[in-house]
Amino acid sequence: MQNIPEVKLGLIAVSRDCFPIALSEQRRKNIVAAYQGTLYECPVTVENELDMQKAVADVKEQGCNALVVFLGNFGPETPETLIAKHFDGPCMFVAAAEGDGDLVNGRGDAYCGMLNCSYNLGMRHLKGYIPEYPVGTADDIAKMIADFVPIARAIIGVKNLKIITFGPRPQDFFACNAPIKGLYELGVEIEENSELDLLVSYREHANDPRIAAVCKDMANELGQSGNNYPALLPRMAQFELTLMDWIEAHKGDRKFVALADKCWPAFPKEFGFEPCYVNSRLASRGIPVACEVDIYGALSEYIGACISNDAVTLLDINNSVPAKMWEDEIKGKFDYSLTDTFMGFHCGNTPSCKMCADRAVKYQLIQHRLLEPEGSEPGFTRCTLEGDIAPGEITFYRLQCDSDGNLRSYIAEGEVLPVATTSFGGIGVFAIHEMGRFYRHVLIQKSYPHHGAVAFGHHGKALFEVFKFLGVQDIAYNQPKSLPYPTENPWA
Repeated sequence: MQNIPEVKLGLIAVSRDCFPIALSEQRRKNIVAAYQGTLYECPVTVENELDMQKAVADVKEQGCNALVVFLGNFGPETPETLIAKHFDGPCMFVAAAEGDGDLVNGRGDAYCGMLNCSYNLGMRHLKGYIPEYPVGTADDIAKMIADFVPIARAIIGVKNLKIITFGPRPQDFFACNAPIKGLYELGVEIEENSELDLLVSYREHANDPRIAAVCKDMANELGQSGNNYPALLPRMAQFELTLMDWIEAHKGDRKFVALADKCWPAFPKEFGFEPCYVNSRLASRGIPVACEVDIYGALSEYIGACISNDAVTLLDINNSVPAKMWEDEIKGKFDYSLTDTFMGFHCGNTPSCKMCADRAVKYQLIQHRLLEPEGSEPGFTRCTLEGDIAPGEITFYRLQCDSDGNLRSYIAEGEVLPVATTSFGGIGVFAIHEMGRFYRHVLIQKSYPHHGAVAFGHHGKALFEVFKFLGVQDIAYNQPKSLPYPTENPWA
């Protein structure tokens, strides 16, 4: 993935001066031995503020961009929490469990020290990531570190992200509103451009010598059966180069970029094709391109790409599954009711690596109806990537700034079922337990837009922690029947 941070973890042990420093240092070494990944072991054990400065300088010099602060014993609450202040990156705070020595000289009391640590972080208004249960053995903490890596990757990505947009949202798509206040609160930058800016740049890329190589790459990806319009490859390659060059020229002081563009109604007529397939190719490289200028959709996609370290997509929560399809293909085979299912759809922006093998470049049926003469062959509405989305586990989620400027989110784990949709676009039959109730009491009740981001795999745990770390107060999920929603009618 080209547009995703690489996490370089450092481990700093802290020790309260009335406890043996050797206890923290030995426990630190045990963690390094237990952890399977790359972890820089800072040689400075922090007992006071001067030690803190030395330790932070050391991990910075080593290129660390995320830290594990380890309370090997009770820990010194002032210098240990100041690490989070002076280190520019996410810090996880964890503590040692007892059991690796006697309970006299081998007792560290880190269980107690973690309370003072969290209290001090709160008083200083410092953010530290604390796992669900932050006390453990070396093996336990090694697992916490592994869980922390995708969380840290997303936090680093968001803090270094710029979202670049082209055009205003389409008419009657007010659901894709994007108050920038929430972006700034998260540390995200935004650059808003017109479609005309993009068109001018696209025309400047005519006859670019790199077009042939991109065409070849597209043809290899699509294969003979998926490449229905080979004559259009040069146009799409020219557009891909336009976007990639725009990103490089406009990212400014940011390291990472996500895009949101207005793909209709003017785009296809003026550019001569639909942007969907090109958008899908960028998404496969970790550069999400949200449809219909959905800025928070782009942000949501990017967070999912960082967490999963994989391609993501953005889909309409689109249509119900026909009762007959449920009866014939789902009932008795999968543990889902009819209202647990729905179809997720978009015109053709899902990466080919997340679609069934028969996916192909086709034309946008809805836009063809709207923009081209009735009964005509598709012209400029071609170049969507269509087919069924490959079955497997998914996480459906979104981070949104509402009309009052408040950040809120939802997360629901489920799956794409191995059921043929018999429809058009990039589409799949999705199943999420208690989706009907979730649809009514979260998506409708809380005024969410029709777009949801999709990460491939179950990533709800990490998404929840990222949203929590980013300060999102409202994190909704598909609650079981035993846990009614506040607006759910108990007599319904």
